[in-house]
Amino acid sequence: MTGLTHLDAAGEANMVDVSDKDVTSRTAVAEGCVVMRPETLALIRQGDAKKGDVLGTARLAGIMASKRTHELIPLCHPLLISKVKIDCALDESLPGVRVTAEVKVSGQTGVEMEALTAVSVACLTIYDMVKAADKGMRIESVRLRRKSGGRSGDFEAP
Repeated sequence: MTGLTHLDAAGEANMVDVSDKDVTSRTAVAEGCVVMRPETLALIRQGDAKKGDVLGTARLAGIMASKRTHELIPLCHPLLISKVKIDCALDESLPGVRVTAEVKVSGQTGVEMEALTAVSVACLTIYDMVKAADKGMRIESVRLRRKSGGRSGDFEAP
């Protein structure tokens, strides 16, 4: 295991210097889910949520959040993101919604935090859109599924 990159020799937080890194193509995919009652999932499926299009709004929120990650996470670099794709899939087995975010950039640092932020905010948006019907929903299993590019190489979750 390598040392923590956001701590300097004195153990204080600092922004990592990426100026010596090569610009490479980097991709990250994150996922999470919102678990809810079957009746709440039916509201989303039928388009009967009082606030409107739940999944469309969640997709837009996730995209917007990925682009603002550096404003939310103190030591993240602002990135010129080239692609954000959010998928919100209804899943009866949860029951709930599975959210996946894929983020791409050509840059000197990765986009893992941007993908995780996109998923988190999309899940929070789903919760917000239907909380009047189901306050017991749970946001679960937010994680990095895979990443590629950069010095640390590729990663795929088991």
